[in-house]
Amino acid sequence: MAFQKPPDGGWGWVIVAVSFFTQFLCYGSPLAVGVLYLEWLDAFGEGKGKTAWVGSLANGIGLLASPVCSICVSSFGARPVAIFSGFMVAGGLMMSSFAPNIYFLYISYGIVVGLGCGLLYTATVTITCQYFDKRRGLALGLISTGSSVGLFIYAALQRELIELYGLDGCLLIVGALSLNILACGSLMRPLESSDSPPPEKSCVEKIPDQYFVYHEKEKTVEENISILEKGYLDEKCANNVPDCKQDSVLNKNVLSSINVNEKDTYKKKVVEQTNFCKQLAKRKWQLYLNYWAETVVLFKNKVFSALFVAILLFDIGGFPASLLMEDVARNANINEDDYHMPLISIIGIMTAIGKLTLGILADFKWVNTLYLYVTTLLMTGMALFAIPFAKSYLTLAMLSAVLGFLTGNWSIFPYVTTKTVGIEKLTHAYGILMFFAGLGNSFGPPIVGWFYDWTQEYDTAFYFSGFCVLLGGFLLLLAALPCWNACANQSSKLPSNTYSYKVASKA
Repeated sequence: MAFQKPPDGGWGWVIVAVSFFTQFLCYGSPLAVGVLYLEWLDAFGEGKGKTAWVGSLANGIGLLASPVCSICVSSFGARPVAIFSGFMVAGGLMMSSFAPNIYFLYISYGIVVGLGCGLLYTATVTITCQYFDKRRGLALGLISTGSSVGLFIYAALQRELIELYGLDGCLLIVGALSLNILACGSLMRPLESSDSPPPEKSCVEKIPDQYFVYHEKEKTVEENISILEKGYLDEKCANNVPDCKQDSVLNKNVLSSINVNEKDTYKKKVVEQTNFCKQLAKRKWQLYLNYWAETVVLFKNKVFSALFVAILLFDIGGFPASLLMEDVARNANINEDDYHMPLISIIGIMTAIGKLTLGILADFKWVNTLYLYVTTLLMTGMALFAIPFAKSYLTLAMLSAVLGFLTGNWSIFPYVTTKTVGIEKLTHAYGILMFFAGLGNSFGPPIVGWFYDWTQEYDTAFYFSGFCVLLGGFLLLLAALPCWNACANQSSKLPSNTYSYKVASKA
C-alpha cells in the first residue's frame, strides 16, 4: 500500500506525544527492573543468574518476537495492536504481584509484559516513521526518550512504592498505571493511503459467488427431498403398514432420478472449488517464498549483515549494566549516606538526553548516522571496561551517566536501518534486527549473573561485556568502510525495492 507523503507535522506531533507516553508507561518498570531485582533476590533466595532471567526476558522477549510484532502491526495497524498490548502489559504486571516463585515471574513479568512491550515498541516506531521523513530523526529521538524518562521516574517510584506498600502493592499500582496505554493507543490514527484502494477481501470473500449460490441451492434441494420423503412415508405408513417398505423404495427411486442432474452439477462445482483452493494455496506459498527471498536479499547487504552482529553483541554486553548496576554498588560496600540518587535513575535521565541529542544530530546532512552509531558502540565498550575500577559512588555515577548517554543510540538505530534498507523494507528489516537484539537482551544479564556466581565478583563479567561491544563496533566499522563504493556498484544488481546504505541516504 502506498501511503501519503509524510506530513512532517500536524497530527504527526500528536503521534509523537502519545508514542512518548506509551513507551514511558510500558518500559518504565521493565527498564527499572534493577530495583525489583534486589527485592526478588531477597524474596526467593535464588542465584543472581537465575533471578536475572526475569528482567532479561522482559526486555528481550519483545525483541525476539519482533518479526511477529512487525507482521501484527502490518496486518492490523498500530492502533489495534497498541490497545491490545496495553492490556497485556497491565495484566502481566498485576499477575506478577501474586507470583509464588521465580518461575511464575518468568511467564507473567518476563513473557507477558515483554511481549506487550515489543508490540508497543514496533507500533510506535512504525507509525512515527510513516508520519515523518525530514524530521524523522527528531521524532524518533523524542518518542524513544519516553522509555528513558520512564526509567528515571520508575526507578525512584518503584523504590518508594515498595517501602510504602511492599513488592506486591508496587506491582499492582504500576500495572494500574499501565492501563493509560489504552488511551494513548486510541489516538494513533493511521496515515491514509494515497490511492485509497478498496479493502482487500479475505480468502472466504474471494470465493466466487456462484459457489455460495449453488451451495444454497444444493442445501434447499436436499432439504426439500428430505421433507417430501419424510411426509410421504409417514402418510403411507400410517394408512397401510405393509406397503410402507415398498413405497419407501419406490419413492427413493423416483427422487433419485429427479436429482441426477443436481448430482452432476455438484460434482462439477466441487472440481471447480478444489482447483480454486489449490490456486489460493499456491499463491500463499509464493508469498511465503517471496518473504524469505527478500530476507536473503537483505543479508546480501554488507552493512545490514554487520548491523545484526553488532546489535546482538551490543545487547549481550551493554544491557546488563543498567540491570545490575544497583547490585554492583551494593557489592562495592558504598555508604548509604553517599548514595544521593539511584544509579538506574542516572542511567535513565542520561539515556533520555542521549536519545534526544543523537536524534537531533542524525537530522544534520553532514552527520553520517552509521559512523555516529559505530562511535557510540566503541565508547560503550571502553566504559564497560572501566566499571571494575570504580570503587566509589561518584565514579559509578559518572560511568552510569556515560553509559546512559551512549545507550541513547537506540534513537538512531531505526534511522540507520531506514537509511540502510529503505523505508519500504523498514518493518521487515527492523523486525529481523530486533530479533537479534532480543537474543542479546535475553542472554546478557544471565551470563553476567553466572559470571558472578562462578567468580563471586563482577570484574570478569564486565570485561567480557566490554569485549563483546567493542567487537561488534569494529565489525560494523570494517563492513562500512569499504561498503560505500562497493554498494554503489552492486545497487544496480539488487531489486528495485532494496537499497544499500549509500543509495538510500540520498533518496
